[in-house]
Amino acid sequence: MARLAFFLISFLSVYFHFTAAATTAAAAATGSTSSYTDFVKSSCSAVQYPALCVESLAIYASTIKQSPQQLAQTALAVSLARAQSTKDFVARATKFRGLKAREYAAIKDCSEEMDDSVDRLAKSGKELKRAGASKGQDFRWHVSNVQTWVSATLTDTTTCLDGYASATLNGRLKTSIRSRVLNVAQVTSNALALVNRYASKP
Repeated sequence: MARLAFFLISFLSVYFHFTAAATTAAAAATGSTSSYTDFVKSSCSAVQYPALCVESLAIYASTIKQSPQQLAQTALAVSLARAQSTKDFVARATKFRGLKAREYAAIKDCSEEMDDSVDRLAKSGKELKRAGASKGQDFRWHVSNVQTWVSATLTDTTTCLDGYASATLNGRLKTSIRSRVLNVAQVTSNALALVNRYASKP
């Protein structure tokens, strides 16, 4: 009986020890996740579309942690993904039946602009990684390339949106394309702001 009591006491002691350790670890992990999310929110407060910034980047907080480079890298990846999705949608739209010549021309032009955007954003992501492994003049050169390409992407989206403003398009199709391109423009604007913030690091 005494042995059984000793065994139970030992078992409960070990059980509560590991339970307490697990609880402490979970609390620490929760605290870290919270601080990472706070970092994203704080960084997003300085961009043009803060709510969209938080919405698109907070889910990656545990990967971003508190790294300005990783934040900018993730923002570029989000822009690339949305640009690719929009490019695919616009490309499909060129094959819709019943398009008028002006409608087709506007959609075709936009498709080409989005194609350029995807290429530039893909290059920007790779170039930012090179910047992270560089210092001094090399760092500034790589970042400058990223800033140039991302700015050019914003010009691409503006050109696409201007084309729809001047063309007589089917209402539903026009709304669908414009909303997607506008979203790409907004997340890309945010990405550029975060790249600029990273570029200004000491």
